[in-house]
Amino acid sequence: MTESVQVAIVGAGQAGLSVSYGLKQRGISHCLLEQHRVGHAWREERWDSFCLVTPNWQCQLPGFPYAGKDPDGFMQKDEIVEYLERYAQSFAPPVREGVSVHAVRSRSPRAGFELETSQGRLHAAEVVIATGGYHTPRVPSAAQKLPSSIFQVHSANYKNPQQLPDGAVLVVGTGQSGAQIAEDLQLAGRKVHLCVGNAPRCARRYRGRDVVEWLELMGHYDVPITQQANPDQAREKTNHYVTGRSGGHDLDLRAFASEGMSLYGPLLDIDERLLHFAPELARNLDAADDVYVGINRAIDEYITKAKISAPPGARYVPLWQPVTEIERLDYAKAGISAVVWCTGFDSRWEYIELPVFDERGHPRHLRGVTAVPGLYFVGLPWLHTWGSGRFAGIARDADYLVAIIAERLRASQRQNPHDQFTTPS
Repeated sequence: MTESVQVAIVGAGQAGLSVSYGLKQRGISHCLLEQHRVGHAWREERWDSFCLVTPNWQCQLPGFPYAGKDPDGFMQKDEIVEYLERYAQSFAPPVREGVSVHAVRSRSPRAGFELETSQGRLHAAEVVIATGGYHTPRVPSAAQKLPSSIFQVHSANYKNPQQLPDGAVLVVGTGQSGAQIAEDLQLAGRKVHLCVGNAPRCARRYRGRDVVEWLELMGHYDVPITQQANPDQAREKTNHYVTGRSGGHDLDLRAFASEGMSLYGPLLDIDERLLHFAPELARNLDAADDVYVGINRAIDEYITKAKISAPPGARYVPLWQPVTEIERLDYAKAGISAVVWCTGFDSRWEYIELPVFDERGHPRHLRGVTAVPGLYFVGLPWLHTWGSGRFAGIARDADYLVAIIAERLRASQRQNPHDQFTTPS
């Protein structure tokens, strides 16, 4: 006999757990299907020195806000996993670990959904997809042109400098992962060659406070995606690089260069002995600095308007300038023995056999609610606000969806009092 539940949640990271918390508070029967373990991505897809880039006080899971001794600090990888595990222990969600979901299909508007899993079929009135948007490591096809003697690893599988063979390291990409991994390697004494992309950056602290605190006060994190000038562009924009390592500090690629790191523009191609770079290093460094300065300027204006007493701000002065654009590098002569691809992730949604995706393969939704009644997404970047894919905003998104789910189930029970899905847990 096929099991039936009111709600099936796919994924038991912070998003899935947050929805489960709300459902359990309302007595709605549900289950969480987790392919690995609770918090798998934090546990297995982060390097050893990884830590949050947002302060601990922004960790506001429903019913479980951060209550540690260092609200202005930045939890390290193991502490993040422990935080999620303690959250799960606090309300005992019905998690089924080691269960893969192979297909999600619609049975009919009234009959709900059928989920094909590694443990058999499951029927659910409502389905919440809570697997985030970063599923498959993205590596450019040019990687295949490197000789087998060069060790290659994606940021999702990078752990520490000791994992790599002796020699120089090429890091491709300067989003948060690329910039932080480049620093990790440089601090370990490795020679680093860094391909600089168009990611922006921001200050860690400015005028006496963490920049995140200023932006929180300014209401920046409450602005919904629908009020962004270009919603699609906002969703695709690379995150600002900054770090919480060692108490938190700026990541300045110019400072890295002045300390011996070699910087180049984006990687274009690879041939039998050469790496080819776009001549865009100076432009990308300047653009990142412009964002850095612009954020500080907005904070200055807010302080003045709100009449807040704060220390004066320091003007940013570039520490290093590229003398010329290097467009080719012989990787053998440079002694490069390893490449770390910090080139992002692709989403994997093929198991969802429902018409909810646009021409680019992105889920169509409004604040997580799709056009297929009863199917929802949560935990995606910019699902509703900047914090939707982070600890900061997941509670608001989860509460919103749980309220909709509860109302739909109540309406269904009124119309079909003997429906198999409407019996509370």
